[in-house]
Amino acid sequence: MSKASRPKSHKTTTDVCIVGGAGRVGLPLSIVFASKKQRVLIYDLNQQSMDIIGGGRMPFREEGAEPLLRDALSKNLLSFTSRPDDVAGARTVVITIGTPVDEFLTPSLRVITRCFDELLPFLSPQQLIVIRSTVYPGVTESIAKYTQSKGKSLKLAFCPERIVEGYAIEELQSLPQIVSGTTPEAEEDAAQLFSLIAPEVVRLAPIEAELVKVFSNAYRYIEFAVSNQFYMIASAANVDYYRILDGMKRDYPRSKDFPRAGLTAGPCLFKDTMQLASFYRNQFGLGFDAMLVNEGMPQFIVDRLDSQYPLHEMTVGLLGMAFKAESDDPRFSLSYKLKKILAIRAKSVLSTDPYVQDPSLLPLDEVVKKSDILILCAPHRAYQKLDLRHKVAVDIWNFWGRGGLFTRSHAAGGTR
Repeated sequence: MSKASRPKSHKTTTDVCIVGGAGRVGLPLSIVFASKKQRVLIYDLNQQSMDIIGGGRMPFREEGAEPLLRDALSKNLLSFTSRPDDVAGARTVVITIGTPVDEFLTPSLRVITRCFDELLPFLSPQQLIVIRSTVYPGVTESIAKYTQSKGKSLKLAFCPERIVEGYAIEELQSLPQIVSGTTPEAEEDAAQLFSLIAPEVVRLAPIEAELVKVFSNAYRYIEFAVSNQFYMIASAANVDYYRILDGMKRDYPRSKDFPRAGLTAGPCLFKDTMQLASFYRNQFGLGFDAMLVNEGMPQFIVDRLDSQYPLHEMTVGLLGMAFKAESDDPRFSLSYKLKKILAIRAKSVLSTDPYVQDPSLLPLDEVVKKSDILILCAPHRAYQKLDLRHKVAVDIWNFWGRGGLFTRSHAAGGTR
């Protein structure tokens, strides 16, 4: 364990303690606060990640993060702990742990309530406590009542993160920050805190702020579902979806932001859409329909392939197992769902990714050489000029500029 990452007692005052601070949400926030000369304590139970961070390296891909991380460490603005009692020395405690949905697609609050149960003995009314995690609407007020029932009246705020994973360092400092508080004092303290890093703060009531986050993610999820559904319709008609999309968008401002088709996944969009559906008593039909479209894309791809090729006699190679391009994050990636379906329908399945850490992945050259069919799952830049060696190529993204149809390829090197 490096000296910088060795847990120790923090009796002196820390400006900000980030709970879950070694994760994909917490670590960029920690680094940005430290870049503004705030003394930041990272509280996390993942000692391996804290060792990596303490050595000046990022445990995951994040643009522009490592130089700021090393600078913060050199100035002793970042410290580390795995002891819950150390949060007592922080002026502000920011909670960035995940809030999943369960097997019934309903919000699971066990993680956040367990976190508060662990920290509550060490929290005080003088501290600002910020919930950063996306939560079911109404949870912030519920947590306030819960802590009061335990004898603690806390300054509780909800300030959702709205960054794109991989670009948090830039977006934390360029996007407006939503702030809310269960009391005027909590709201004011939250506004002052995030004014240190954000160009603007937008003040809302807690439930308004909670709905901002789930509305935003559900809207994006539905947008992608619309494009994916149109892609399926065009493909079933054996026409080039991207010629149609070009006709929709070219010099036509009302369609300029219409997205491409693709595998729509990751740890937020699906989950938050389901949280909104649960909040609306499962009457959010638009969200459920979007889920059926987006989650159905892997099956659609396999069915289309099976209708055109003897799939049971062929080896299929999957290019990119992260949930999106230029990411090393495989959480909830539909590439793995596609892999499971193909394991039943194809002769064999091979997979590769330049960023994801997974012992089952193979080198790119080996996957290309051994596969009869190649499916572009995550359009990483590394695949842009790939020689597909006259393989059957599936490119629903139009990454190689061939319309996203299932075609026998020539040497790649597309326009996108």
